[in-house]
Amino acid sequence: MRLDELASRFGLALSGNAEVEIVGLATLAAADAHQVSFLANPSYLPELEKTRAGAVIIGSEHAGRSPVPTLVSDNPYADWARVAQHFHPSPGGKPGIHPSAVVSESALLDGSVSVGAQAVVGEGCQIGKRVIVGPGCVVEDGVEIGDDSRLVARAFIGRDCQLGKRVIIHPGAVIGADGFGLAMDKGNWLKVPQMGRVRIGDDCEIGANTTIDRGAIDDTVLENDVRLDNQVQIAHNVHIGAHSALAGCVGVAGSTRIGRYCMIAGASGIGGHIDIADGVIITAMSTVLHSIDQPGQYGSGIPARPQRQWQRTLVRLGQLDQLTRQLKQLLGKSSKQD
Repeated sequence: MRLDELASRFGLALSGNAEVEIVGLATLAAADAHQVSFLANPSYLPELEKTRAGAVIIGSEHAGRSPVPTLVSDNPYADWARVAQHFHPSPGGKPGIHPSAVVSESALLDGSVSVGAQAVVGEGCQIGKRVIVGPGCVVEDGVEIGDDSRLVARAFIGRDCQLGKRVIIHPGAVIGADGFGLAMDKGNWLKVPQMGRVRIGDDCEIGANTTIDRGAIDDTVLENDVRLDNQVQIAHNVHIGAHSALAGCVGVAGSTRIGRYCMIAGASGIGGHIDIADGVIITAMSTVLHSIDQPGQYGSGIPARPQRQWQRTLVRLGQLDQLTRQLKQLLGKSSKQD
């Protein structure tokens, strides 16, 4: 594709040789004369000045520093993503049911659906247009899956759960397993039946080995365009607002409500039965035990530091209680003398 055709397709302002033929994408350091790259982080300006790319997607503030043709963008990373989707579209499925798959006679599958090897589709399921149910997936009874969704492989969708349109479920994800509902009775745990579902909106993406528990009574809900990274745990009755994103190894305890446009960084733990407002950013390895009612950035993780320095800090932390008592005594004596 010629560079001017690429610029026209994605609504980007072109500066430089319009006849460059573009066949793919690469980083600033690795790109050749027929590949597009991008600059979104100013830290990579030194690589921009040495790049041999055919063109660079770039913001107007840095375009003058590019030695190659530019595609000027208000959001270079987003436009890079769109161009990347053009050159590397998601693989489509071949309509039909693999001979080794097991599909209930009562399931309703559009003729464009692809069901892979050793997949299982239960009774009463409704599977929309162009859906891909990959190899080894298990779709239990009563599940609804919207058009153009894709279960990549070995995903589990529990009974009666609902997936919207264009949802992507990566390998090993478990949607709709029982929540952690237990009651103590006479020294033994009694299982509390989990009667709710999981409802996932349109354009969501669920990472590999992520788990979303079904609701205890009401449903566990992900609104539209929620993105969960790999190995995220969402407990029963959690509600996540539209356009929120949770990074790897985040855990959210039961009945918590997370607002819209929230971002929760990796390895953070969110307590149960709390509310998090729209537009909250939580930094990595943070622990949230109380509701947050205002947008903004919050964090409690302690970054790594040299071991000897950290050991000294730990010693001083252990001395804080004694130092506090001594300070109170000194303040008390001072007050009496006054």
